[in-house]
Amino acid sequence: MNTGRTLFAQLIDHLPNHEFRKCVRRYDGNWRTRTFSCWDQFLCMAFAQLTFRESLRDIVACLRSLGHRLYHMGIRGTVSRSTLADANESRDWHIYSDFAHVLIGEARSLYLDEPFGVELANTVYALDSTTIELCMTLFPWAKYKRAQRAVKLHTLIDLRGNIPTFIRITPAQLHDVNILDQLMLEAGAFYVMDRGYLDFERLYRFTLDGAFFVTRARKDFRFRRLVSHAVDRSTGVQCDQTISLVSFYPAKSYPAPLRRIRYWDAQRGKRLVFLTNNFELPAAVVAALYRCRWQVELFFKWIKQHLRIKAFYGTSENAVKTQVWIAVCTYLLAAIVRKRLKVEANLCTILQILSVSLFEKTPINQALSLADTQLGDDGNHNQLTLFDF
Repeated sequence: MNTGRTLFAQLIDHLPNHEFRKCVRRYDGNWRTRTFSCWDQFLCMAFAQLTFRESLRDIVACLRSLGHRLYHMGIRGTVSRSTLADANESRDWHIYSDFAHVLIGEARSLYLDEPFGVELANTVYALDSTTIELCMTLFPWAKYKRAQRAVKLHTLIDLRGNIPTFIRITPAQLHDVNILDQLMLEAGAFYVMDRGYLDFERLYRFTLDGAFFVTRARKDFRFRRLVSHAVDRSTGVQCDQTISLVSFYPAKSYPAPLRRIRYWDAQRGKRLVFLTNNFELPAAVVAALYRCRWQVELFFKWIKQHLRIKAFYGTSENAVKTQVWIAVCTYLLAAIVRKRLKVEANLCTILQILSVSLFEKTPINQALSLADTQLGDDGNHNQLTLFDF
């Protein structure tokens, strides 16, 4: 069925084109557009992500070298540097944000039963942010510090499959805790966060909405012990307490009891104190959930290594957000294809194969199956293993 079709064209077949057209119509993306549609722009930028292009000139030079094969890749318009730059500058980034959320829904349904290290039926999310530094001269709008420009990428990932479900791109000056106001909380789900999100007024909304949080306490944390529960110290749990807040403003903001768990991390030689509003899970499971929070840190490292979100093809805020959202779409597309085709290789290997064989006319199943017969590994390496299921 795929005879004579490039891997890129077969890959794009897994995108719901009708949903993309809905997103374009929602924001009038193709208004007064004659030769270079939003779909053309998306394909060019996805190509840049998959092949690690360095600049707009690099993208255009590579695409033009393909000649008539552009049409068979799905790119109908004429590709030029000025046209692509104008598209990134002027076409609403919400088009690609909305399309990414469509792909998020598809990816989460495919990874619904994926294990993540803790035997738990509930959905578990990890929340964190990463800062992307920018050039002061080229990005004057991205104010951070006096001698710095940067944006912050806030991400909530579903630990089943490490699928990003919530992304916000904000000025780096915005404190992480403010993102809690924008979350649509899911009853019964667990939200794992570091202590940068410790705000009792905002955390009380989790309790009111029937959601659970796991976070760490600050060193100056003041509380009153209500009940001490028996613990198994062999698991590393040193104490499990039901507490109430005693300081005036925290107690007013969070009037309900909390659970405090002190845990000794023997591997790191460090004592950790967790706070949660869940009183049912064993204390060792709560500690294990917090350990899984590290997956969001690995997610940030992974996308910075394997996608183009540190160097940008445009300098406006719209161009930056467009590129980030198309990078997310590319990541989700690779995750969807991996699951649909039942490829055992991790996403890093899949992207490496695609980057050098994107225009080969090979059935995609055959091309990606080569990743399953990888050379032996002595295990002595520093590569990220986030997607090695």
